Amino acid sequence: MKKPVCGKIIVESKIPFINGLLEPYFDVAYLAPEQVTPKAMADADALITRTRTRCDARLLDASPCRFIATATIGTDHIDLEYCRNRGITVANAPGCNAPAVAQYVLSAIAYQRQLRGLSGPLSEITLGVVGVGHVGSIVVQWARANGINVLCCDPPRAGSGDKSEEFVPLSRIAADCDVITFHTPMTVGGLYATYHLAGSDFFHSLKRKPLLINSARGPVFDTAALLQALDCGQVSDVVVDCWENEPDIDLRLLDRAIVATPHIAGYSLEGKKRATQMALDSVARFFGLPRIVIADSAPDGYPPAPLLETIFKSYSPERDTSALRSAPHSFEVLRNNYAYRPEVR
Repeated sequence: MKKPVCGKIIVESKIPFINGLLEPYFDVAYLAPEQVTPKAMADADALITRTRTRCDARLLDASPCRFIATATIGTDHIDLEYCRNRGITVANAPGCNAPAVAQYVLSAIAYQRQLRGLSGPLSEITLGVVGVGHVGSIVVQWARANGINVLCCDPPRAGSGDKSEEFVPLSRIAADCDVITFHTPMTVGGLYATYHLAGSDFFHSLKRKPLLINSARGPVFDTAALLQALDCGQVSDVVVDCWENEPDIDLRLLDRAIVATPHIAGYSLEGKKRATQMALDSVARFFGLPRIVIADSAPDGYPPAPLLETIFKSYSPERDTSALRSAPHSFEVLRNNYAYRPEVR
């Protein structure tokens, strides 16, 4: 048997559409997240992972690993500074599931309207989008196509001098918006830290008792402060897909949220295909391999202006919410065994 030319690669076993594609080039081990240990990494040259594997000194100090690909948008599970200092190249999958998360957000807005009997024209809604990157920009585009007024808040883009959008401060979002959705990374330090960005001060500044949506990262919301804001009527409703302390979620917030899902906003069939393909592309680039292509790849692009009714018909969060309410301690099971949904077309 011909020896693999690129060494050993660990692949998290929950990453779909990848089995059998790397074997011509690597000695491949498919491991569950809890099996990706320092011992498993001791002879690994590369790793393909998701968000549940913490990639840091504890995992990698004794490993010859030179490359990490994460089949996710976010990288907050990876100690990037440590990897830079160790000479480990890191690649993520920016935008891979952006249309799916936008589908989730707009469907959640439609679901609240149905649940609360809100029948006024969409033009009466002002939506605040905090973080206008891959996901936020699609939310903005689709919302405006449906006649919803949109305010955009993105301090890093505004601070860089980006004039492609009229960015407003978070205080304006708090004052003027009926719905506020967050699409930021999770950062603890620095000029644009997002840890508990939606915290007590933010909730006290709200003027219109908005619907809040977190499909970004759990710690962007301060759970204790959010529960108090719900009790005080500062927030009318909340939609939570990303939770603090996952998978040990706050059961009080689970009870209060009108939509509560196990971090699956981006779990579309097309999004998972894009993520795996982007991870494979980054592996091929790093190791100088020919392009490795998954079977039945995802279509390029997304519809420019789907109607809210069409988006809601393509996905309703009600069933996923019922599943989590019925088995809150099975958060990881529900997430890992989720039936990937089709994106809106």
